Amino acid sequence: MKARKGISQNSMKKLVEYIAKSIVASPDEVQVSEFKSDGDNRESVIYELKVGPDDMGVVIGKGGQTIKSIRNIIKIKAIKKGIYADVKIIETD
Repeated sequence: MKARKGISQNSMKKLVEYIAKSIVASPDEVQVSEFKSDGDNRESVIYELKVGPDDMGVVIGKGGQTIKSIRNIIKIKAIKKGIYADVKIIETD
């Protein structure tokens, strides 16, 4: 599959950050880290999302629907680029 030039991984990281900051009460505590690796046939990117402890429930959502939606948006953008991407929530102390 040919990668589209208009979609960069940096823009996907910014998208995760934008969505998270838009829904939490403490946007200053939102952090997104990006980890890249070369898998079997394609590049993989994992975005680790850290939010404040009080905002964890908001990001996960009822029954996990919010984080599932965030992951789906990122996966769709990744498919267009020809890579694998996922979002993981990291608990902070």
